[in-house]
Amino acid sequence: MQHWRLVGLQEIGEVIPMVQRTIIQYVDDLNGVTGEDVASHTFSLDGIVYEIDLGVDSYERLLEGLGPFIGVARKNRRPSAPRMREGGRKGTGPDAALVREWANSQGIEVNSRGRVPQHVMDQYTQARGRSGN
Repeated sequence: MQHWRLVGLQEIGEVIPMVQRTIIQYVDDLNGVTGEDVASHTFSLDGIVYEIDLGVDSYERLLEGLGPFIGVARKNRRPSAPRMREGGRKGTGPDAALVREWANSQGIEVNSRGRVPQHVMDQYTQARGRSGN
């Protein structure tokens, strides 16, 4: 893949047009061969995720090597370790979906995804304490 860009070089008040060419080469990490068929692949082992760029032949070698193990393994889409909240604490607070629902009913603007701000969590906790729920 090539990208071309016209740039200028200024010499004594005069701009001299030049062309700058950027070439992107896809390189097989296993054998160093370049080509358009090289693609990135990810796999994990013992909780570590690896990424490698491989051409078709190298990818087939990877599959051949892992094939017997993949054939008898169980698929597991869950993270290998529980995610930790900021500060290293496990998530023991109120359910984010419930907090969002409550915040919306109170006219408090919160994102529909991602982390609920701590001040909103605190308001929810205080409101529940007052209402006895």
